[in-house]
Amino acid sequence: MPEAPAPSAGPRRWYQRIDWGLAIVAILSFGSAAYVFVKEGPTLWLHILTEDAWLFASILPKVALGCLIGAFVRLLIAREMIERYVGRGSGLPGLAIAGLIGMLFPAGPFTIFPLAVVLMASGADRGAAIAFISGWLLVGINRAIIWEMPFFGTDFVLFRFLLSMPFPILLGLMARAPVFERLSPTPPREDGPGGGP
Repeated sequence: MPEAPAPSAGPRRWYQRIDWGLAIVAILSFGSAAYVFVKEGPTLWLHILTEDAWLFASILPKVALGCLIGAFVRLLIAREMIERYVGRGSGLPGLAIAGLIGMLFPAGPFTIFPLAVVLMASGADRGAAIAFISGWLLVGINRAIIWEMPFFGTDFVLFRFLLSMPFPILLGLMARAPVFERLSPTPPREDGPGGGP
């Protein structure tokens, strides 16, 4: 017997249809480009554009590899497991797990952000994704060992760890507040390989 379709959440408001991240970046980018062109002339404008094109070409393979890692995670880990441990009903333990994984994950932004997107699409909720990213940003044990300890010493880094460790969980709790659900509803569940029908 076919399943009944899920009830519609109702029409989305105009500001919910806009990709605000893309819109803000586009406004800043085109605004800056226009300012440089008018203020400094086409020669400097073309030089900056060429430099940015080379930067984009060097970053693109890293972004592609990050997306590939995220796709493998989605294939190898069942959706039910992700929902159980870092999903909406996982509570404080789910936020702690997500934050701890972010703290220990030895990768850069080109891997972390695609992985967080894939985790959300595979059953993790917004709070767990924010705890994951915040753990990587605020603590980042791999980054701290390689970069911070040689400059600041062990005592400083440990003190910073103690101050920073509660924040991934606190930020994840804030992200689960109902007010944020009204402002930015959680995307609908997408079933696919690695879990679900």
